Amino acid sequence: MRIDILTVLPELLESPFNHSIIKRAKEKGVVEILVHNIRDWAKDKHRKTDDYPFGGEAGMVMMIQPVYDCIIELMAQRDYDEIIYTSPDAPIFNQKIANELSLKTNIMILCGHYKGVDQRIREHLVTRELSVGDYVLTGGELPACLITDAIVRLLPGSLGDESSALSDSFQDDLLAPPIYTRPAEFNGWTVPQVLLSGNHAKIQEWQENEALERTKRLRPELDKNVGM
Repeated sequence: MRIDILTVLPELLESPFNHSIIKRAKEKGVVEILVHNIRDWAKDKHRKTDDYPFGGEAGMVMMIQPVYDCIIELMAQRDYDEIIYTSPDAPIFNQKIANELSLKTNIMILCGHYKGVDQRIREHLVTRELSVGDYVLTGGELPACLITDAIVRLLPGSLGDESSALSDSFQDDLLAPPIYTRPAEFNGWTVPQVLLSGNHAKIQEWQENEALERTKRLRPELDKNVGM
């Protein structure tokens, strides 16, 4: 997979993509992540990418020309399965969408900034808009990191045990059950006996019941999605 990220602040994306699972996935050739500075497509000597909005509203808007030229140049080099725009007024990104995007080959992510991007980019070039929550951030760089991380860990070869991602929270619209490791007793706190029994059927039943209980208790809004 290849992921191209368009931003006015490429420095914000350096560290997240050079550590842990994403770093290893890049080194193994599982994913290629390229960060593009939109300012490189600006026409003036100051590399200006923002301007005042029509209508007199406060704040600045990402100009259409640099963003358009950047996207068009990249599109001329390859076909993109999705051109994603990160914005707080978009549909919420979730595990189902991450699973879907992990099956793509080429993805472009445009990071919103200031008050957002000129609406004509959203109408004519963007194929999908995503938000990471009902709040406003300084820019779309952090959402781009979250979306990329969620996608990359699902790609075959990214994790040491590929089946690990299948048991993550939200894969079945449920939260994951509690997990424990050695020692079985610490400071008087013990691991549930069923996990030490070696009875895989009983363990699976316990995990399913715990996942249901935790989802009802912690994320009741998910109940309707799992038929509880």
